Amino acid sequence: MIRGIHHIAISTRDLERAVDFYCRLLGFEKVFEGGWSVGYESADMITGLKDSSARMAMLSGGNAIIELFHYTSPTPRTGEPRRAVCDHGITHICLEVVGIDAEYERLKEMGMEFHCPPQDFGKGIKATYGRDPDGNVIELQEIADPEHPMALRGRGTMSGSR
Repeated sequence: MIRGIHHIAISTRDLERAVDFYCRLLGFEKVFEGGWSVGYESADMITGLKDSSARMAMLSGGNAIIELFHYTSPTPRTGEPRRAVCDHGITHICLEVVGIDAEYERLKEMGMEFHCPPQDFGKGIKATYGRDPDGNVIELQEIADPEHPMALRGRGTMSGSR
């Protein structure tokens, strides 16, 4: 039986930069760091790669975990840093926030790039898209009504965010 989504995994070219972004700017907390060297057969089996090696970190925040990978073998192909959100594949990660306008200003001041200021979609929902250092899209969303069917309920908040 599926209980829910445990984590989202992102491959990055710079693990330290990605950890800094998700922890310092977005309030995640690093809860595990590890990796493997070439020759770890189980890692090759599960990833479908040959002679893989990587460093990784698990970051926890609220009800979400993000797993970051920095592969050193095989040599990764560079992703399109400004891939359009309409292209096939994962389009974005959405973080529910309180006080979206203030969060937008805080993150913009800290260097996060956004497509636009928060937009009002009616029914108490505002959202905007920004990008992490590798160009992955991060949506900030605020749902003013805690009883709205899409609002997160009964879950923790992130320690490092406002």
